[in-house]
Amino acid sequence: MSLQPLLVFDFDGVILDGMDEYWSSSRGACLSLLQGVFLPEQTPSRFRQLRPWVHHGWEMVLIAAFLQESDGPLQRLGVDAFAADYDQQLRAGLDRFGWKPSLLQDSLEHVRRQAVSGDRAGWVALHRPLVALHRPFKGVQERLAGLEEEGVAWSVLTTKGRDFTAELLDAFQLRPVRLDGRESGPKPEVLLRLRREWALKGFVEDRRATLEVVLETPGLEGLKCFLADWGYLRPADREGLPEGLDLLSTSKFAAPLAIWP
Repeated sequence: MSLQPLLVFDFDGVILDGMDEYWSSSRGACLSLLQGVFLPEQTPSRFRQLRPWVHHGWEMVLIAAFLQESDGPLQRLGVDAFAADYDQQLRAGLDRFGWKPSLLQDSLEHVRRQAVSGDRAGWVALHRPLVALHRPFKGVQERLAGLEEEGVAWSVLTTKGRDFTAELLDAFQLRPVRLDGRESGPKPEVLLRLRREWALKGFVEDRRATLEVVLETPGLEGLKCFLADWGYLRPADREGLPEGLDLLSTSKFAAPLAIWP
């Protein structure tokens, strides 16, 4: 029996732009851990600039902590130099504040749970469909429906918590055949499991490093990988893409799947 075709999508930065929610929740988590500090309610530009480097949600809470410092490494170095040494800055920040990633992740999810239960409509309003901001794309909902008309199912694979992602998908009336959140494990492992159950047509993601790991994963040979041009990309992410990784523009995304790169 032949397997059903499936196209897999990352969520944040590909289907939805949640920048304001990222800041709101990260700010709330940071303020719960650092008493008496100031962080603006409006999303800071430096937070937006650093978002493309973020892999896990807890990192955003730590970035918020960096932003409240008056003479910390982010202030002294500037965004570019800080980002060039991003992983080391995270390790040093965890040591300096005496935090563990699990504490920051738990704090972030607690803030989100409170926001969803207390004001679900307000929390959802902090998100907006990303691709709708790019012309001439007609909207992510319509394009995903178009995939179904082409006989291709679609799913979501994200490092965001499953429950939060499900809330947003439901709010925007998006119905993937499958949703895998961070609870499902690393993305390459999930893709390996999916490949046994579906005829994978590709993986659309806005984090180049993740796609490069997927390309190097035994068992995922030949899987088409697409870097979403409209997502949270670092300045150099579009340059020198390795074989098997294609840049996907909104215009190509809107085109029939058969003529994707």
